[in-house]
Amino acid sequence: MATTRRADMSAAGELDGHLGGNAASIRATARALAKVESAVAVVLVEGISDQIALETAALGRGRDLEAERVVIVPIGGAHAIGRFLTRLAPLSTRVRLAGLCDLGEEEVFRRGLEEAHVGSPRTRTDMEHLRFHVCVKDLEEELIRALGTARVEALFDSQGDLRSFRSFQSQPAWHGRELEAQMWRFLRSSSRRNLRYARLLVEAAVGRDALPRPLDALLTAV
Repeated sequence: MATTRRADMSAAGELDGHLGGNAASIRATARALAKVESAVAVVLVEGISDQIALETAALGRGRDLEAERVVIVPIGGAHAIGRFLTRLAPLSTRVRLAGLCDLGEEEVFRRGLEEAHVGSPRTRTDMEHLRFHVCVKDLEEELIRALGTARVEALFDSQGDLRSFRSFQSQPAWHGRELEAQMWRFLRSSSRRNLRYARLLVEAAVGRDALPRPLDALLTAV
């Protein structure tokens, strides 16, 4: 219970008020950037859902990222990676940089790292040596695969979302599609649902010692 309360006070807590969408993203980024001067590690992620997932995973592992001075910065999309790396360059001698991206944005992150002179990664292993990790294909897919469809459905049921999911499954565009694909699209069809389940799915994964490798490896790296 304490873990959940503390997670709600972080990035996820922005969703409880009137903020949403771009407003929540801008505020979350600004709050994170305000902490980087005193950080020992800065993790660059594409969006708030990644921030929530990492903060929740850390709490579930008994870590206090704020006390450790590890700051997770949602950059508002992969194409901003170069700008943020350049901005953080003056801190690079004393701050460990790390990051997380989706498979579709791997090349964007790789170019950003090279252009900002952080490194010249040619392979995913090279990126991991620089503490930058890739979700295959994205965070939601990683979590669905880690938990399995039966556990994800049970979580939908516990949150009162199973009826909505069944309705979604009956839509012509998604009827008969693979269950994993239906779950992925259902999670991403609402930004608030997507952000709420970033916490819920990670909590479930940590509880079953099934945290996806990119999240686990990134937390270990910082």
